[in-house]
Parts: sequence; C-alpha cells; structure tokens
Amino acid sequence: MTTIESDAWTVPPAGPFVHPALFYVSDDEYLAVLVPFIAEGVASDQPVAVAVPAARLELLRSAAGDAADRVTWVDMTQAGRNPGRIIPLVLRRFADAHPDRHARIVGEPIWPGRTATEYPACVQHEALINHAFAGSDVTILCPYDTVGLEDHVVADARATHPVVWEPYRRYSSDLYAPDEVVARYNQPLPEQPDVDELPVTEPTQLSAVRRWAAERARRHGLEADRIADLEYIATELVTNSLVHTPGGCRLRLWRHENHVVCEVRDTGQLADPLAGRRPRPAGLRGGRGVLLVNQFADLVRVHATPHGTTIYALLRPAAGTTSGD
Repeated sequence: MTTIESDAWTVPPAGPFVHPALFYVSDDEYLAVLVPFIAEGVASDQPVAVAVPAARLELLRSAAGDAADRVTWVDMTQAGRNPGRIIPLVLRRFADAHPDRHARIVGEPIWPGRTATEYPACVQHEALINHAFAGSDVTILCPYDTVGLEDHVVADARATHPVVWEPYRRYSSDLYAPDEVVARYNQPLPEQPDVDELPVTEPTQLSAVRRWAAERARRHGLEADRIADLEYIATELVTNSLVHTPGGCRLRLWRHENHVVCEVRDTGQLADPLAGRRPRPAGLRGGRGVLLVNQFADLVRVHATPHGTTIYALLRPAAGTTSGD
C-alpha cells in the first residue's frame, strides 16, 4: 500500500466547514488517504461516517480494522442514488446528530457508471454542499476516481470543492466556482414527441391527478408499489405548484431512457437552490413537498428559468418491462 508521511494529515480544525475533493487513481491511494482520515477521527472521538458505493464500502471497512466498529457505514448507491436526498438524509442527518463535535464524513456521490441523465443532479449536489454546510463544524471529503471518471467530471470537482487532496499534497482549487456549476447544469431533460399532459388549475383536481398518473404509469411498466410512489410524487408536486404559483401547472408523464418521468411545469420562480434539500424541523407543518419527492424518486432534476420552473421526478420500472404505449 502507498504510504503518506505522518505529518501530511492532521485533524481538521474545529469550526470552519472543510470540503475537499480527493483525487485517487488506485485502491492503494484510496486506502492510503481514507484509512488514516477515518482512524484519526475515531482516535479523536469525532463522529465518522462513510457513504461510498458498496464495493468501496467493503474495501474501506476491511481496511479500517478495529476503528470500523465506531464508523457509520452507508451504501451511497442506495442512499444517494437520487443526489437530491444526500444532503438532508445522509450528510445533514449525521452531522446534526452530533452538534457538539467536529464530524468527519466521506461522501462519494459520483462514481464510474453514473449516467448522463444523473450527472447534472450529482454535480449540482456537490456545489450546493458548500451552501448547505457553510459555517458548520464538519469535514466532508469527496473521493473522485480520476481513472474511471471522464475528464470533465474531474474538472467539475475542482469547481465544486475549494480544496483538492492528492496522495502527497493538498492545495486550494483555483477553479472553485460552485454557483457557476449550479447555473451551468441547470438543464432541462430532452423534449419528447409523445407526452401525456394534464393541465391542473384547482385543488379539487387532485383525485383526478392521482388516477391519471396511475393509469399512465401502468402503461409504462411501473409496479404497484412504484405506482403508489408516483401518485404521491404527482400529488406533492402539483400541490406545491398550486400553493406557490398562480395559473396552475401542467402535469406531464413520459418515458426517458430507463425511467418513467413525472414532470410538473409552472410559471413560478425557484429562488432557493436548496429547496427540497433541507431537513424540516419536527413539528413544522408544510414545506416538505419537494423534500419528500426526493425521498420517493430515483432521481430529481430541476430546470429553473425566469419564465418558470420544471421539476422532473424519475422512477425506474421493474427490470425487463417496456412501455405499453
């Protein structure tokens, strides 16, 4: 295994938020940085969580030795399949549970195999971490496989992380510009020629919304439990539009690659890029619509313009099913 000089890694300072990108080219480099990072946190009585893809999870857990029992392990391919749920349900949930100590989190939301449809949400997530945790007493270290990932992904990591760690050095990124990344990946999904559409203008239509969504979801091969999820997603997104924007919205359902897309378009202006990514305090009524949609959907994409906002919630049909249209 590659080794690192003992004074190269120190305990993160208490107080300021630290958000490095770790560039690695091999398992040896991955372990050589992350195992000491984990061990130092455990030795300092800091809470440590590791949220990485399953294969990496087992690699790290085995290498961590006795420290592994004091680490929270999360399979990012499950918990973070939809990047929109990572901040509230993985990162904030862990950090907020330890408000009196500096928390260390390893989070790897972008791995080889992420699709082009997923990637804009992934890179926006990395950029938004900087706003979500500004001033927080936490280090979130994000590994990047520079061999398995495309060059533009590595370049984006330099823009979404203020600091870059490599096996033998650490340095500030001169490309750091997270807000530019959020704007650049504010992209719509491709328009489709055959889309089912339902205009919605009144709350009295919500029952019809659910029936309409369920009927079309069956045609696209969704299983019963996923149809129930889609009914809930459609209801929440439509309700959100009716509450916050005049003129109602358009609910659209269509197939994109290996997903069924539930799309809601309205004329509202989405001013908060962290909408749906903040945990809601217990007992607070309302304001949970997009947060809950993030929990139910396999992927959520948002396209906001001066003329309106489109939210896409994507769900995967069962393996082997095809559209019945």
